[in-house]
Amino acid sequence: MEDIILLKQGEIVLKGLNRKSFEMKLVSNINRRLKPFGKFRVYSVQSAIYVEPQSDDCDMDGAYEAVKTIFGIVAISRAAACEKDKDALLETAKRYLGDALSRAGSFKVETKRADKSFPMTSIQLSQYVGGLLADAYPHVRVDVHNPDFTVHLEVRDYAAYVHGPSEQGAGGLPVGTNGRVVSLLSGGIDSPVSTYMIARRGVSVIPVHFFSFPYTSELAKEKVVTLSRLLTKYCGRLRLKVVPFTHIQEEIREKCPEELFTVIMRRFMMRISAKVAEYNGCKAIVTGENLGQVASQTLEAMAVTEACAGLPVLRPVIGLDKREIVETAVKIGTFDTSILPYEDCCTVFTPRHPRTKPRLDDVVAAESALDVDALVNEAFENIDRIDIEM
Repeated sequence: MEDIILLKQGEIVLKGLNRKSFEMKLVSNINRRLKPFGKFRVYSVQSAIYVEPQSDDCDMDGAYEAVKTIFGIVAISRAAACEKDKDALLETAKRYLGDALSRAGSFKVETKRADKSFPMTSIQLSQYVGGLLADAYPHVRVDVHNPDFTVHLEVRDYAAYVHGPSEQGAGGLPVGTNGRVVSLLSGGIDSPVSTYMIARRGVSVIPVHFFSFPYTSELAKEKVVTLSRLLTKYCGRLRLKVVPFTHIQEEIREKCPEELFTVIMRRFMMRISAKVAEYNGCKAIVTGENLGQVASQTLEAMAVTEACAGLPVLRPVIGLDKREIVETAVKIGTFDTSILPYEDCCTVFTPRHPRTKPRLDDVVAAESALDVDALVNEAFENIDRIDIEM
């Protein structure tokens, strides 16, 4: 009997002629994520991916937890492989799932017969194995509608497999199949969630953080480094770009109307992010903006902010309420870090009465007091790059 991990692909199966490239990327992502846990053979057959340990010292528990966070997978099971024989399946079910069956009040057997040459239909195999399991565990009743435990049998090309109920995978598409974006990453709750959500659509992410030392502390930067590290289990390796933003904010404070501080600041973020995007071959900018949450996130303010971007601006959390964003932050493990009391640059020089419906002409006129290109180039040339590993 061989213990393996069985993974089911999600929407990849709906792809057409380029489906193979999605599968290859997913297998590559799995191989890279599993390196710390030993040597595994990972391969794809019939919309399923098999993760087989190649030595006894492989950490199967660690590998199982790791694959839960890989985008492109919708279901995960620990399974036992056996011969494609009805009695081998029965004995494997007893050995592999016996303890779980003994603790259950009721059970049923479900069969998937991908190998149509197998001499029994799915229903016949379920009835055969289910009947003999009922004899072997007489205290556990059969319930085909609402069982406490389900025994899954799968007859596939190379072998048959036995497993219990599957766990939900991360879903989405494999990271690296849908291009690359720059994602603005503050120290708050929303931007790590938006980064996670865009990565779930198969996008590779370059996080960008705007740092205003000494108005924001080194602890604030370390907070963002920690958030980036927490995101690597979903996004893969990251290279965080830390943009020095102090000079720009001081110039805005000295030369621009106070009520426009925030929108002008965010326009500089867009310009610098667009420059980072161009340099790294990115096709869009991602933000954690949420409609109506703060003064700079009205429709009017966002329109003025993105007018200078020159790239699509994607806002994955724009329609969520705060409760939904917080729930996602808790789920992906970023919430506790996000609420640490270290301010980010967005809280520096906050206007007392920000304009919620700025006009583009007024903002452009206010920016004319600044040497915009020189400030953008200065910040870009002094970006600090931090490689983030898991």
